[in-house]
Amino acid sequence: MNAAAGHGEGERVRGLIEPLLASAGRSALWLMSGPGELGHVAREAATEAQRSHGAVVAVGGDGTINTVAQAAHAAGCALGVLPQGTFNYFARSHGIPFEATEAAALLLVAVPAAVQVAAVNERLFLVNASLGLYPDLLEDREAYKARWGRSRVVALGAGFLTLLRAQRRLHLQIERHGEVRELRALTLFVGNNRMQLRQLGVEAATPDGGVTGEGCITAVMLRPVGTLSMLGLMWRGAMGTLGEADDVERFAFTRMRVQPSRWAGRRSVKVAYDGEVCRLQAPLDFRVHPRPLYLLKAPGGAAQEGLA
Repeated sequence: MNAAAGHGEGERVRGLIEPLLASAGRSALWLMSGPGELGHVAREAATEAQRSHGAVVAVGGDGTINTVAQAAHAAGCALGVLPQGTFNYFARSHGIPFEATEAAALLLVAVPAAVQVAAVNERLFLVNASLGLYPDLLEDREAYKARWGRSRVVALGAGFLTLLRAQRRLHLQIERHGEVRELRALTLFVGNNRMQLRQLGVEAATPDGGVTGEGCITAVMLRPVGTLSMLGLMWRGAMGTLGEADDVERFAFTRMRVQPSRWAGRRSVKVAYDGEVCRLQAPLDFRVHPRPLYLLKAPGGAAQEGLA
């Protein structure tokens, strides 16, 4: 767990979980990571979990879970999740409870199940990855949270303000299935989570236009629009009908190469993945990873689609 997140939440969660593990006769090593150390600590934990035939468990939101998942995937060990974030799309889509003791109780009976992960360049993403407007929205959201606190109201309010002042345009060259397109967009959003796409009203699709199962990820592009049109798109997003808008394009793929047209491929691009923002070298290679992640899930567990 990232010790810098949650203002002491880690110790509270630990106090709830440790008695439950002890009563079940299960051993665990609890690692609290300092700022900037989470990746290193996660890699060490995943290596030890693989060596001892155990699992590494991420306690936190989508960003923390992503960091630990990167390490678990590389080491080839199983990943467990105790969700502590705002939206928790990854946990929700795999039937993992939000309450710490319930999630820990599930871990005691869970079995590893293969789940699809995607990647942009060398970074895995479990929920989504994007460039353009969406990374700006995430940076603004974190700034507002630092000032006003972590809540869904703050997150949604920050997103509303960011969308209203959106100005930057992306000039992209997209290559997939052997075809190259030049286009302009406010944002390119790539979703690997069917629940999140469904809530936006942008149902995941197969390359031939049908509804997808596993094996594909979905790109959603927002074309440049004015303020009034943006308000309409925001309303559609809130109502879960974004996919019906004329200014939104979606398509499915297994691999896609994206090059910002104005750059020669030697400069970095700001990219968001699972709530984190970084800079990656262009061109960007989006793909379904050929190797799955093994997630600890309840046998036959269903997604908690009704949870907010």
